[in-house]
Amino acid sequence: MFINLTEVLTSEDKILSMQTETDMTEVTVGGEVFRILEKSPVRLTFTNIGKGRAAVEGQAEIIVAMNCDRCLKPVEEKLTLQFSGEVHGPDAVLEQMDDEEDDDRSFMEGYQLNVEDLLNNEIIINWPRKILCKPDCKGICMKCGRNLNTGTCECDTFIPDPRMSVIKDIFHANKEV
Repeated sequence: MFINLTEVLTSEDKILSMQTETDMTEVTVGGEVFRILEKSPVRLTFTNIGKGRAAVEGQAEIIVAMNCDRCLKPVEEKLTLQFSGEVHGPDAVLEQMDDEEDDDRSFMEGYQLNVEDLLNNEIIINWPRKILCKPDCKGICMKCGRNLNTGTCECDTFIPDPRMSVIKDIFHANKEV
């Protein structure tokens, strides 16, 4: 979805506030596709800050279907997006062009702002580092795959320290049969 920002980018002190819906049904993060279950309308405010430049402030909420990182149980995660930045039109007067400004320009095509690209970027920035079904999730057994949140299994989970294998060999070498 594109929003025409010609009026804001060409008129001094112009402020434009709007609310818009997006057509996003999924988001790709780290090569994995996640389904968007619910989304609120995106509230955006554009303020002219110079010739061909506008400050952008926005907010939205989405609920994404994910899996717990430890036990793989389906989880619904709510992401609250609050962002601000700057966009530039094709005739913007820029003294210096650095990488950050270049990133902001990537959402613009002429005087049109690509809202879905902007939102996708904000979702990736606000993505949780660890997704858990509950804070004390125990995960799954490494041997049998049982969900340890529902009970324990009878698997031997002792993993010897590989640094101690040399000492273990010394004891076994001196053992009499």
